[in-house]
Amino acid sequence: MTEEKEQAAAAEEEILETAAEDNQETSNNDIADEADVLTKEEQELLQLKESVEKLEITNADLKDQLLRKQADFDNFRKRMFREKEDAIKYANSNLLSDLVSVIDDFERAIGSGESSKDFDSFLSGFRLIEKQFVGMLERNWGLKRMETVGQEFDPQKHEALMMEECADCATQVIIEDYQKGYYLHDRVIRHAKVKVGIPPAEEVKKEENGKKTGKKTK
Repeated sequence: MTEEKEQAAAAEEEILETAAEDNQETSNNDIADEADVLTKEEQELLQLKESVEKLEITNADLKDQLLRKQADFDNFRKRMFREKEDAIKYANSNLLSDLVSVIDDFERAIGSGESSKDFDSFLSGFRLIEKQFVGMLERNWGLKRMETVGQEFDPQKHEALMMEECADCATQVIIEDYQKGYYLHDRVIRHAKVKVGIPPAEEVKKEENGKKTGKKTK
């Protein structure tokens, strides 16, 4: 009887040890699983940190590029502004260079007139300078004088300061030029101030009567 009890106790003890070992193994497996879960979370955190670092580097590069572009554009704008100012400031340099040559001609003519006291020669020299000056303006700059005397009056080109009857005038014709008019290329930049000859009143009446008669006969 005693032997049976001892065997039963031994069997029970063995069962308890086996159960304890099983519980320990299960506990160890649970701890390992928890460790695996933490490792995955840590890996995700590391990946997120790496992504954030890459985005920060990219953002810094983009900011640097933007600042450089802004600086380049600001320099370009300032350069364009300076070039525009220079273009306006020196726009007439070629014209003034031509005018300086004319001034030289005047100075030579004045010096020649003072030394020779020959009025005819002095006047001839000034006329030559004036002719060369007008030719230079037309040739280099498109400035052309109007030829008005004998031309029919045109209010788009001429400004009539005086009008008088003219026996030889069949229409309104310019008979005297008080101030020259000028074209710049094909545009009038100054109207010529002129005296206009108009047909005599009797001639105008005859012309009007002739027109009326012609209409009636028709």
